[in-house]
Amino acid sequence: MIRTPVLVLGCLVTMSAAAAGQAALDSRGGVAPALSAELLRVRESVWRAWFGHDRSALEASLPEHVIAINNGDTTWENRAAVLQSAASFKQQGGKLIGLVFPRTEFQVFGDIAILYSLFEIHLEQSGQSTVQRGRATEVFIRRGGRWLNAGWHLDSGS
Repeated sequence: MIRTPVLVLGCLVTMSAAAAGQAALDSRGGVAPALSAELLRVRESVWRAWFGHDRSALEASLPEHVIAINNGDTTWENRAAVLQSAASFKQQGGKLIGLVFPRTEFQVFGDIAILYSLFEIHLEQSGQSTVQRGRATEVFIRRGGRWLNAGWHLDSGS
């Protein structure tokens, strides 16, 4: 007899989790527009916080165990290294002039979202303008009702 309430409770929890995951999907199984907009806003704020070295915004956007793989780097960055690289970019006079994501695809699995994007970054450093283009795969996790950027892999796409 004890098993029945536990089984019913387990089914209800599973059904609630499935319903919450379905709320993030539209009628065709794609990501709902409100969630897409939220993830795009959060993603852009993380990039702008990094390039602007807004340390408090960056710290609030990254979980403790972030892993970052940046284009051309042979080492992977943890949270402290991500914060330091953002500080170094600013200390070296780097400025973000423009940021564009021409294409982004989403996968959402409950409290985990993966964004696959093309990016274009217009920078100014030491008086010279440069443009960097590439691909990004980013993992976001929802904690405490907020999306955090748990990791990324950037490449030049070549």
